[in-house]
Amino acid sequence: MTKRLLIEYFTAAIAALCIPAICSAVPATDSTGIFKKVRVSKSKTALIKENTELSRLVDSLAAELDRYREELTAKDSITAEIIELYEEDDERDLTALSPEDYTPEVTDSLLNLWYLHKKVNSADFAPEYDLDSVKFESDVPDSVYIQRLTAMNSFIDLPYNSIVRNYIILYSEKMAKAMPELLGLCSYYMPIFEEIFNEHDMPEELKALAIIESALNPTAVSRAGAKGMWQFMYSTAKLYGLTINSFVDERYDPVKSAHAVAEYLEDAYRIFGDWNLAIASYNCGAGNVNKAIRRSGSRAFWDIYPYLPRETRGYVPAFVGALYTMTYYKEHGIVPQPVALPAVTDTFRIHKMLHFKQVSDLTGVPLQTLKDLNPQYRHEIVPGNEKEYILRIPYQFSGSFIDHEDSLYAYKADEFFNPIVIKKIKDGGDGERIIHKVRSGEVLGLLAIRYRCSVSQIKRWNNLRSDNIRIGQRLVIYRGGAAPASASSTAKTESTSESRPAPKKFPADTEYTVYTVKNGDSLYLIAKNYPGVSAQNIMDFNGISSKIKPGMKIKIPKL
Repeated sequence: MTKRLLIEYFTAAIAALCIPAICSAVPATDSTGIFKKVRVSKSKTALIKENTELSRLVDSLAAELDRYREELTAKDSITAEIIELYEEDDERDLTALSPEDYTPEVTDSLLNLWYLHKKVNSADFAPEYDLDSVKFESDVPDSVYIQRLTAMNSFIDLPYNSIVRNYIILYSEKMAKAMPELLGLCSYYMPIFEEIFNEHDMPEELKALAIIESALNPTAVSRAGAKGMWQFMYSTAKLYGLTINSFVDERYDPVKSAHAVAEYLEDAYRIFGDWNLAIASYNCGAGNVNKAIRRSGSRAFWDIYPYLPRETRGYVPAFVGALYTMTYYKEHGIVPQPVALPAVTDTFRIHKMLHFKQVSDLTGVPLQTLKDLNPQYRHEIVPGNEKEYILRIPYQFSGSFIDHEDSLYAYKADEFFNPIVIKKIKDGGDGERIIHKVRSGEVLGLLAIRYRCSVSQIKRWNNLRSDNIRIGQRLVIYRGGAAPASASSTAKTESTSESRPAPKKFPADTEYTVYTVKNGDSLYLIAKNYPGVSAQNIMDFNGISSKIKPGMKIKIPKL
């Protein structure tokens, strides 16, 4: 039996084992070896015992299934993997969203410009236009737009019609407050992306997708869980080799994720043979593009346009609009705003645990600069003891880094890497906390397989007393099974609206530091600067809620 058939066999078996019933459905096999159900009335005690055994069996089968899937992912071509995802499930797409999940809030939309490094208030950006109904007017005639697009000599076909014109005007004229800073960021990021796409022998024009996805914000997070400048969902990121664990999320690394984007688009182009279709698939998944092709009977973008998800229809026109504005911003009187990111950086290979504050204190690199240049390190720690990682710093600090390299790792190591801090980070698992809305036909066993955890863990996280779940119910799930120690109490609070646990009591002589709240602070961000201290510790110690305001003085306990 092939591994793929084994996966189907195990999946069917687990699904059969997970179906709850008052009268037990006992798995048995016929002469062909296929599972069948035999209904037998059993006592409550017998059913409890059987459920315990079935849960153990499900966990065992799920582990085996994961092992086979990992081997298949390594050996099969990515193209085959993408196509099979959609042949198996019409509602699923590469970004792990279902059609009902596509809303303006969760779509990787060009209008999500409030992500722009959080430096500009959302009121400074253009309002959200309904571009299906709004028609912009401009003094620039169509003939000029057409001539300029032609003069760009793009390797990718840049179509022009009334829809594309609308997006060109949106970017070049309707976002006057946002575009100067966005173009300033382009001066830093675009040369990097051009080099990467050239390395993969891909059209340089694809760099404009980063503007549509996140407005060049490396720490952007959508409500659906897509992360980073290129807005990768967890499953897609893992499929394309990005590391995601307790310390590192390479979706936030603009360089690493750009390489993954190039590989994805290369696979998508191999499937569709058309760059516009490949670009559309990056937004809604290859499955939705395939369905649109089947429904329209054509492989031309403008023929399948009406059959694409509503939010994806504007994706290719937005790509053209962004690319046009990057090229002709001077003609529209836009002046790029200088950004603080350094023009030249240096990279160092790190082979030991290293904290940003160790680097900042000894070399003089501003802490915020280290965060901006290395957003993939989730806790300001480079876990070089696990494998080699890269640290980027401004070029002018390279000499200082080299001079202090021997002493960097020992500097305050006991403080930055004490067991409490490291355990707290590792307890966070791979960082994916998911709110799953139960759909028709779903059972806990299948959810456990999907999110690589156990049924008992899902029950504990959500305080479920039985295996029964209902359509529309929202479940808190931690992908991979690793969850914070307080996960079950948190889930209980969210699902039942019960009161918080009693505040922790501190000894009267507990030492503390007084901190003055600054604009943009949150208890979570403040706690990150004090190893071993959590936001809840601060609330308990001060007897306050999570609501704080600038100028407020709070006590940080020394733990």
